[in-house]
Order: sequence, then C-alpha cells, then structure tokens
Amino acid sequence: MAAVEQLVTDYLDLWTAAIKRRSAAGRGSSRKIELYGVKKLRELILELAVRGLLVLQAPNDETASELLKKIAAEKAKLLKEGKIKKEKPLPTVEDAEMPFDIPANWAWVRLGEIGNTQTGGTPKKSDSNHYGSDVPFIKPGDIIDGEITSYENDGLTFDGATDLGRIAPPDSILMVCIGTIGKCARTDRSVTFNQQINSVSPYLPLGRYIKQVLQSGYFQRLAWKNSASTTISILNKGKWEAIPLPLAPLAEQHRIVAKVDELMALCDQLEAQTDASLSAHEILVETLLGVLTGTGDHAQFATAWQRIAEHFDTLFTTEESIDQLKQTILQLALMGKLVPQDPNDEPASELLKRISAEKAELVKEGKIRNAKPLPPIAATEKPIELPNGWGFYRLQELVSILGDGLHGTPSYDDDGDYFFINGNNLNDGSIQIKPDTKRVGLGEFEKHKKELNNRTVLISINGTIGNVAFFNDEQVILGKSACYFNLLSGIEKLYIKRFVESPLFFHYAASQATATTISNLGLKAINAFPIPVPPTTEQQRIIAKVDELFALCDQLKFRLTDAQVTQLHLADALTEKALARA
Repeated sequence: MAAVEQLVTDYLDLWTAAIKRRSAAGRGSSRKIELYGVKKLRELILELAVRGLLVLQAPNDETASELLKKIAAEKAKLLKEGKIKKEKPLPTVEDAEMPFDIPANWAWVRLGEIGNTQTGGTPKKSDSNHYGSDVPFIKPGDIIDGEITSYENDGLTFDGATDLGRIAPPDSILMVCIGTIGKCARTDRSVTFNQQINSVSPYLPLGRYIKQVLQSGYFQRLAWKNSASTTISILNKGKWEAIPLPLAPLAEQHRIVAKVDELMALCDQLEAQTDASLSAHEILVETLLGVLTGTGDHAQFATAWQRIAEHFDTLFTTEESIDQLKQTILQLALMGKLVPQDPNDEPASELLKRISAEKAELVKEGKIRNAKPLPPIAATEKPIELPNGWGFYRLQELVSILGDGLHGTPSYDDDGDYFFINGNNLNDGSIQIKPDTKRVGLGEFEKHKKELNNRTVLISINGTIGNVAFFNDEQVILGKSACYFNLLSGIEKLYIKRFVESPLFFHYAASQATATTISNLGLKAINAFPIPVPPTTEQQRIIAKVDELFALCDQLKFRLTDAQVTQLHLADALTEKALARA
C-alpha cells in the first residue's frame, strides 16, 4: 500500500519544480505555464484510487458483489415504475478487459450497469416555449476543472425539458463525449444537457466515486481509445457505457472519496504556493531590471549590473525572466548605457551630415527619388534620454529607399528558380525558404523584383510584426507583408536589427499598427520611426556587447531547459514507479 502523503512530502521539490511551458509566448504576451509535477500528482492520486491502493480495505465492508445486487434491485424497481427504459443487457467484463488487479472484494462492471445512461440533445430553437429558467441546460463550456461553473448560463422550461426527455437528476455524472472528450462533472440538481454530453445517473448514490473513476487516467485513456474521429472526435453512448470500471464496496468508496478530496486539496495548496512563489520571483526580477534602466549613466549601470550578475543563477530561473533580461539588455543598449561612450567618436550629428550628402548625391544621379521631408521629431516622440553624441532621427533619413512587396498574387511556377516570400519567411536575420514557399519564373521575378543589396534590411509588417532578415543575394520577390529598406553608410544593419527587437520598436509599432483581423504597420509609420542613433563606432561596440550578453542568456536558457526536461522525466518516472510498486 503506497503512503501517498509521504510520496507527496518526500518529493515536494520535484512536484513543484516540474513546470512545462504551455505555449510559446511572444513579446508582450503573458506567462503561460503548466505545473506539470502537480498535474502528474493529481493523476497518480486518481490512478491509485481506482486500483484500490489509496486507502486500506476493511474486512467487514460489504463487498462490491453485494452492492451490485442492491443496484440491480433498484434498477428493477425503476423499470417497474416506468422511470427508466429497458435496455439491452451489457456483456460481462472479460479478463482481457481488466488492465490491472483490484482487491478481492471489488468487482469489474460496465459503466452502464451502475446507472441510467443518456445522450443529450437540444430543443428546436424555433419553439421559444422550450427555453426559460426552470431547468439548467448544460453545455461543454459550462464544465471546467471537474465542476459545473454555472447552472444559470442557459435553461429550459419544464415543458422543454420534458419534451427533450433527457433530464439527469442530482448525483448524475455528465461527461463531454464530442470534441473535448473527457471533461466531466457531478450535478447537484436536475439538469438537461446538449448532444455533446453523455450522462450516467447511478441507481444508488455513488456519484462522487463514479466521478473520480471517470476522471482517472485509466478511464480517460479508454474514452479516447474508443472514440471515432473525422473532423471531430466522437464517443458514442454505446461505447461509453460499455467501458469497464472498477467498483469498490460502498463503505470503501466513501473512504476513497474523502481521501481523494483531502489529497486534491493538498495539490491545490501546492499550486497556490508555487504560483505565489513564481509571482514573487517575477516581481523581484522586474524590480531589479527596472533599477538597471533607471541608472543615470554607464558607470552607475555597471555597478548595478555587477550586483545583479552575482545572483544570475538564482534570479533568472525561468524562460520568462531570461526573455525579460534580453529585453532589458536591448533597452539599455538603445539608452546608451550598455557600453561607455568615447569622446573621440564622431557624433551622430556629423554622421547624419555625411548620410544626407550621400543621399543627395544618389538623388542627383537619378538613382533614388527625393522623398518628401517629414516633420522634425517632437519631444513627445522621444521616449528616452540619449547620451551626448547621439541623436534621434527618423528611419527615412537613414535609408536610400524604403518600400514593401507586391500587393497581389504573382503567377506561380512550381519549376521556377525564384521564390515569393512574405513576412513569415523572415527570421532572426535570415530569409528562410520553407517547403511551402511558392516559386515563380524569371518573367515574374523581373517584373516584381526590388532593389535589394547587401545594405538591405527586411521586416515583417503584417500579422506578426517585427521579424527581421538581411538580404544575402537570395532570388526572391516580396509580398506585401514584407517591408524592405536600404541603409546608408554609417548605420550598422545589426544595430537596426537589435532596435527592431527592442521594447522601443515594439511599443511604437503597437501604437501605430492598424488592425482589422490582423495587425498591419503601414509604410508611413515605418518611415517616421524615431530611431536613437549613436556614433558608428559605438554602434559596433553595442552590437558586440549585446551578442556577448545574449550568448550568456542563451546558456542560461539551455541549462534551464535541460533542467526542466529532467524534472519532467523525473515526475513521469516517479509516477510510474509508484504505480509499479503499488
């Protein structure tokens, strides 16, 4: 017999440390994690419960065989009274259908043997007399985390419920059997339910125990195994009610329900404590990184950075905190705090004079058109204070040409040597040709090609905004979700890439983007970007420092990922070991 409380306390660090990222989170999105260790612990508790390994058996308990006789008698009574319909008998559970041993005083039965089963339905919408508030009408969305979250979302009149003929009395178990198969809850009142839900109404008050069996990994796996799927998974009532379940004596059911509730409450506490710890850690990281961006100059930053660097291993212990650190590094870089200024550097104002002269020469030679001047950058457009020698300049002032791709569809050619790319082909400085990237022939390429060169930067401006790539002689034409611009001398491509990856770009883009179904950043807003420009040599120092610090962040993330994978494997292994020993 496994001492589950000891299993919890002896491995407390493991259950709370095994954390899985639910989905990749982009800039500006909230943290999305799963407390995988606690989830596995919950699964283990239910698995031990249905195997008769969670509480001790009592020799004086009435056996499951005696309980089944009482269930049969109650069923016969309900049939005689006409309260349920006679159904075709279910076959006896064969030995091959029993996946694990159960105690001698338990019994294997089919779900449909212990209660009346029904599939839900929906009255015709055209008959308004069917809809009201007399009887709750439950749908899959009303079932969350094993509970019916609201009985008041929708309802039927007594006439509608009677006409539908599918009323589940209190102590029934509802289980979603179309789509998100497996969600289940116990009712505390009479309800109706739609066709995505099946119900079992136990002939005796066994609902709390039956709910725990239906929530167990054993039953859930069989539910999915017996479902059919075309565009959506469906488990029909016949297959659902035929699933075998382990039936404990009634007195032991009560002890199991109480123990499961006790241990699930302990899991709730673990989750709450872990969430609180993660929230406190997040606030601590935000505060300390805020100190960095609030320092007055590079010297003050260096002191604050040293204090934080001494505690890297304890501060940056989540992917979110490491990503936050990267964003802070970029913010510091663009504030001129990441590397010291050199008074011998040519100031940005002189750099811009040379850029303007170069641009004027290109206009004189007819290689580019003279763009309409944009208004000076107002104080309100400058989100940060810049060091001496820096300046804010609009992107239009730093480029020879800026445009986007084809607003339409070219003629594709599966055998063509050229590719039609969009913003989703741009990633971390490179143009990525994917297996589904469309091809075009020479004619379409010549018709739609742009003036791209080794000074070209490409940015996605539609949908996912801010993916960056550099042109490297790829044979491509651009779609409308890819913007391009050619930088003039003295502006480093990698510096611009880091700017686009920074919070400064993200916040500006978010304020300027228009959205119908997807976000779109127009060329007018891109031309007007106010960019903090340092001297060219400082740009190069910034690039080197950011690369150095990002490499450190990547090392932290690699070690973290490796440790997380180990924790997940340990949680799985401990669960399997506990069941094997049991």
